[in-house]
Amino acid sequence: MTVFVLTTVPVLLANIQINFTSAQNVARAQAVELVERFRSETMREIAAEFHALKSIISNTAELGRKAPDFLSDNGSLSYLFGVLQHSETMLNVYVGTEDGSFRQARRLQDPTAPIHGTVPPAASKYAYRLVLPAEGQPVLDRYVFIDSGQTELGEVASETGYDPRKRPWYNVAVAAESTVITDPEVFWAFGLVGFTVAEAFSVDGALAGVVAADVTLDSFSRYLAQKSVSPNSLSYLLDENGLVLAASDETTAYGSDNDRVALPHVADVENRLVAFAYGQRPFEGEEEVYEFDLAGQSYIVGLSSFEEDLGKPWRLMVLTPLGDFTGEFSKNNRDMLLLGFGAIVLQLAIIYVIANLLSLPLQRLARKVARIQNLEDSSDLPVVRSRVREVAALSRAIETLDTAVQAFSRFVPIGLVRQLLGSDQKLELGGQSRFLTILFCDVEAFSTLAERVASRDLLLHISSLLGVVTHRVHNDLGTIDKFVGDGVMAFWGAPAPLDDHAWHACVAALSIQRDMERLNADWRDADEPEMRLRVGIHSDVVLVGNVGSNERLSYTVLGDGVNIASRLEGANKPYGTLICISHDTYREAGDRLCVRPIDEVRVKGRRTLVTIYELMGAYGAGEDILPSPEIVALARATRDAFDALVAGDHALALARYRAVLESHPDDGVAAFHVRNIEAANAPASPVLSNVEDSDAEI
Repeated sequence: MTVFVLTTVPVLLANIQINFTSAQNVARAQAVELVERFRSETMREIAAEFHALKSIISNTAELGRKAPDFLSDNGSLSYLFGVLQHSETMLNVYVGTEDGSFRQARRLQDPTAPIHGTVPPAASKYAYRLVLPAEGQPVLDRYVFIDSGQTELGEVASETGYDPRKRPWYNVAVAAESTVITDPEVFWAFGLVGFTVAEAFSVDGALAGVVAADVTLDSFSRYLAQKSVSPNSLSYLLDENGLVLAASDETTAYGSDNDRVALPHVADVENRLVAFAYGQRPFEGEEEVYEFDLAGQSYIVGLSSFEEDLGKPWRLMVLTPLGDFTGEFSKNNRDMLLLGFGAIVLQLAIIYVIANLLSLPLQRLARKVARIQNLEDSSDLPVVRSRVREVAALSRAIETLDTAVQAFSRFVPIGLVRQLLGSDQKLELGGQSRFLTILFCDVEAFSTLAERVASRDLLLHISSLLGVVTHRVHNDLGTIDKFVGDGVMAFWGAPAPLDDHAWHACVAALSIQRDMERLNADWRDADEPEMRLRVGIHSDVVLVGNVGSNERLSYTVLGDGVNIASRLEGANKPYGTLICISHDTYREAGDRLCVRPIDEVRVKGRRTLVTIYELMGAYGAGEDILPSPEIVALARATRDAFDALVAGDHALALARYRAVLESHPDDGVAAFHVRNIEAANAPASPVLSNVEDSDAEI
């Protein structure tokens, strides 16, 4: 309260003067906003004008493609006249064809100016211009004068050497193969400088002609002069080299020499303020709104590019004095600064000290809480200490929370911990049925290995193995349920729903096996015992949720599907395989998996036989688990043998499995079926009658 009183009283006394400063800042911000808005609107309107011109020309060119005879006939003049009415900035619109013909509808900028030595009739506002070469006859440049209703008022003609095919606009359009805006050029028939919007059109793959329209630079200067952001603002349209295309002050003169346009550079215009403003731009070619001071006056400049909207590297520069917006506040600035400076400095100093005392520790604590909530390691963040009693107490509580959450996440599925931290949900008994994919893995012959390896070394080996499994399960969005000695139970699709959970489980299993190969290679190099990890995967509807008592809970899955996944892990043993998946999992993951059928087994509690598969690779999940051509061939050969076995053709099945053994002598699946079929076909075999029902049971 003391701080509040000491800082508020002087601020209150100076409030009226400070309001003036605030008003001036608002005026400055509004000035910048107005310049930005004016700049954007002007660019949008100019770009829209050119887009409209391009659209008109493109539509006319399309008409030439669809009806080539129309634009090659004088009947098109009325159409061109109608096109001319769509835009006030168009000086004329015309068509030049490959036979040298030229047809044009144009405005008469000065109806009193002679054309071919003849002054147009008094009511003339437009004219049709035609150049129609005929073999053996002189080429005439013919003008037909018309009024606004297209009534012919007279005509004049003169011999000419004009050929549209030799004009720059014609050749540029042909080369561009699309609607193009030319660089500035001289319109020799008018004595004006401007741009041409043109597009070539073809008929049956052959160039037929070019449709074009002219726009003068003067028309854009008049347009800029009519738009103004403030009484003393200036607008300049520049090309990529800083040459002036149009100016709102209409003081720019254009020179020409043999059809070449001599545009003035912005640094050479009469108004030196404009040249200085252009020289102050901070970044060449980038959109900017910036300020500069000259002779005690502040100015705001907006400089932006048309490149994205128009396809031309032109820029619009808007220059306005800040005094146009802040003039009425300038006379009060000196008094406001003198009166408010002391109070502002004092207030800022006090607020700075108090804010740092409170906010900096709280910001560090907030970062630490965010790390805790995301279950990220926050050990690199130092313990927050503060002289503020409440902040210090909060820091100690957060340190305790960090330790508790990190410990909690080691024993509870990390996905469940994130879900609890991100919601108001409480831990309570209960669950729900959900279609999940369950994975069991276990070390092969662990008991034998435990007898040969010292306990400490065995613990290190198992820890490395479990680390590999944990990393791959988490990396593929799975949840570790529990560690059972040397085995791991994991599932996909809970606590958070997961699309394609069967696919993720299979990718994780393949990645685990690839990591085990690298781990075994390291152990082999160190002359240490290797480990083989057997994996079983099954997809089924199971109960998932919190199981236990009010004092101790376990987030796990229950159901027949869990037992099947566990049995599939054990089913690897007689077949010599490493990853055994059920038909349900294969059906869910689809053809992205490379598998081969192992056998048809009878699941306890189910009447029908179920096919189980060995998972050998996956497509589209990385090079490490992509099956090689040899593996694909082995899978195909095994499937052929299995198909024969299922069909009851034991002789063919035996032959095919033997063929597999010839190319892969250590293949456990083929060896298993060869032994079974040979035993079933022995003369005195007691199981001969059971060949059709020789499937295993899990």
